[in-house]
Amino acid sequence: MDLLSFARGPALTFSMAVFVLGVLWRLVGVLALAPWNDFSPAREGAPPNWLSATRAVFRKMIPHKTFLKLGMFTTVNGYVFHIGLAIVVFLFVPHILFLKSLFGVSWPGLPNSVIYGVGALTAASLLAALAYRLTSPVLKLISRPNDYISWLLTFLPVVTGLAAAAHVGARYETLLALHILSICAFLIWFPFGKLMHAFLFVLSRGATGIRFGHRGAQI
Repeated sequence: MDLLSFARGPALTFSMAVFVLGVLWRLVGVLALAPWNDFSPAREGAPPNWLSATRAVFRKMIPHKTFLKLGMFTTVNGYVFHIGLAIVVFLFVPHILFLKSLFGVSWPGLPNSVIYGVGALTAASLLAALAYRLTSPVLKLISRPNDYISWLLTFLPVVTGLAAAAHVGARYETLLALHILSICAFLIWFPFGKLMHAFLFVLSRGATGIRFGHRGAQI
């Protein structure tokens, strides 16, 4: 079995199984925690829990104006690479065809030239995020191996995908295999590292919103 066949076959199958089971395990673990009960009466005019949770999820996507100026770079750059990753993953035609093979649904994609441009911008944004983490005294102090591993396993699929598209560095089959293997590593790490925030942020923000809403505080 050559490298590309291994990447497309056993490696991808195993990594997707770890991803699905790992995400479910983490979500069940969080949802099965002992419920937090607030026996105090809700403030007069307090919104229903679902509304408080929804407001918190979306309002926290933009920092409070008090901190917006200081956190402008991290806010803008964070949106750049998150949106860039979403575009590359879900609007690149080969990716759409792969997802169609899994779920049976498809949608229109963007031209390759647009995807390549977005991919390059995403890679640059991720490098800027790493540089900021390494030069910011506060971020450098609180960063742990989890942060750097999560960054690396996000960056590698982007840069290997760009290399494969440009046919730079090795034979196309080798580059494609490395790209797929980097995705496999990303999927395996995802449930156990900080990448899991893609799911958990909704639960944490929602819970915070419910508590604040119950007390009549604005978030």
